[in-house]
Amino acid sequence: MTYFAGVDIGSLATKCVVVDEAGEIVSSAIVATGARVSVAAESVVAEAIRSGGFEPARIGCTVATGYGRKRAHADRQVTEITCHARGAIHFFPGTRTVLDIGGQDTKAIRIGANGEVTNFAMNDKCAAGTGRFLEVMARALEVDLDELGPLSMQSTAPQTISSFCTVFGESEVISHVANGAVIADIARGLHEAISHRVAGLIKRVGVEAQLTMSGGVSRNIGMRSALEQSLGASFNVHPDAQLIGALGAALIGRDRFLNDRQ
Repeated sequence: MTYFAGVDIGSLATKCVVVDEAGEIVSSAIVATGARVSVAAESVVAEAIRSGGFEPARIGCTVATGYGRKRAHADRQVTEITCHARGAIHFFPGTRTVLDIGGQDTKAIRIGANGEVTNFAMNDKCAAGTGRFLEVMARALEVDLDELGPLSMQSTAPQTISSFCTVFGESEVISHVANGAVIADIARGLHEAISHRVAGLIKRVGVEAQLTMSGGVSRNIGMRSALEQSLGASFNVHPDAQLIGALGAALIGRDRFLNDRQ
């Protein structure tokens, strides 16, 4: 059996997925990216191989994606737009719109009936609406990042957050706290503000069902709720949504390897 590895090097986390010749997931791993991107890429592949219990020589092709893909020792580099589309379709074949909220950027992707990317849009260089923005706001509210989404669901009167700049947004949150606002209401206001910004990005490429959400922020129930409210549509969210980019990379490597062998 030959295996295929996909490595998605994000700003906060580096993910690896290994699939077999049938396209089934064999193993996966996630490590913090840190400052040494190439080291993170090597360690995440090694961890996935250990987890899968096979020899490194069984890897027939490694495909790297994500912002740090050019720093990885891989057979191919493929853009994250293509990889997230491929991974989303694997989990949810009817996917036509993909939203990937990563650590530093947000991508909306439109997919045609044949599975090819037909359009995409990315946020600007501002961190608003990304995992990093939520991380800073959680710190300002003195709550764990994983608690931010569930906390926002307890809100009864969301606070208005008007600034999308991370620095000014943090100041606005601190001001709300100082004025005695309920933390859950501030959290909900943050998620709603982000959802309006992200919804605009999705509408630029065209909203077509089915919608699938990928990336680490997909685990945030408050973000999903606010987005679905803004769009009037629901998202497919797989338990392994954070691995969708790496999965797509692995599947692309598998497809090309098998085609070359024919």
